Amino acid sequence: MPVCSRKKPEDPSVHWKPTWPAYRLPVVLPQSTLNLSKPDFGAEAKLEVSSSCGPQCHKRTPLPSYEEVKQYLSYETLYANGSRTETRVGIYILNNGGRGAQRRDSEASGRSRRKRQIYGYDSRFSILGKDFLLNYPFSTSVKLSTGCTGTLVAEKHVLTAAHCIHDGKTYVKGTQKLRVGFLKPKFKDGRGGNGSSSAVPDKMKFQWIRVKRTHVPKGWIKGNANDIGMDYDYALLELKKPHKRKFMKIGVSPPAKQLPGGRIHFSGYDNDRPGNLVYRFCDIKDETYDLLYQQCDAQPGASGSGVYVRMWKRGQQKWERKIIGIFSGHQWVDMNGSPQDFNVAVRITPLKYAQICYWIKGNYLDCREG
Repeated sequence: MPVCSRKKPEDPSVHWKPTWPAYRLPVVLPQSTLNLSKPDFGAEAKLEVSSSCGPQCHKRTPLPSYEEVKQYLSYETLYANGSRTETRVGIYILNNGGRGAQRRDSEASGRSRRKRQIYGYDSRFSILGKDFLLNYPFSTSVKLSTGCTGTLVAEKHVLTAAHCIHDGKTYVKGTQKLRVGFLKPKFKDGRGGNGSSSAVPDKMKFQWIRVKRTHVPKGWIKGNANDIGMDYDYALLELKKPHKRKFMKIGVSPPAKQLPGGRIHFSGYDNDRPGNLVYRFCDIKDETYDLLYQQCDAQPGASGSGVYVRMWKRGQQKWERKIIGIFSGHQWVDMNGSPQDFNVAVRITPLKYAQICYWIKGNYLDCREG
């Protein structure tokens, strides 16, 4: 007797792709620029920042006013000759009757240093061999001469943490002659039997490019006095010449539940593994509007690394990695009387995207898609 077979309904989740969401992006434009006196370069480089204000602390903080957000997004520019300027900005929402900032820029408070940032078994991977180091996405990670990590986000631009060049009061030592290091193969000369010379790869070394100027948001500089600085712990460096490598674009950070597997990735130059690029990935444990809380294993030196994810770009029908945050440092948090620690990344919000993109492009019309 024939058996009637019925096809099992197809599970739509099998074909689901984590997709980059579309955002209505604000515009952040300069309104005025003032010349400032030359800064002191006396601060010691801190390769990590610490805070005792955790997720619940951040979520309880009141929303800043529109004028406060404008102050936080105003920025300081330091030039290679030691001069600096302060630029005040305006915030605009295109095609929207409301002029106010749709932002929440929450606050971080307290300081409690704890050097260890490894959680249980050390799950970091040292990226070895030039075939990996010189290929995307690992090739986008660079080292700052102040000891931190940065990520290539344009032909001449590097995204990093603000604390890598400024301690909230003044610039760190060496910032005036700041350099960015690119890992490249170190060759030794060999000579073949026919008398011709050949280059034989030996090991990796850093090739350095000087920085032309840096941008730091005033939220980091002013916020350290008001305990909201960690939300603005990011900076953009412009190199004196193009680096000629593939870079990773910035993007607005989606909610953690929309990230593939709720997971983030980043690579950095942790100082307990000198000369090695170290890659890691982990799950997001909590989030606020401005920060991602996770327990990715990391050590000082990794701060400034670009936190990225890979998602589907619907318009272009392809997978694309984007930087959605900047690894900042460590937080030791009192969770209802029980101490807990996190590593923290600053999220690229729509306003921060608009600001960083304008720093890179110089034209807000090129910053309409995040």
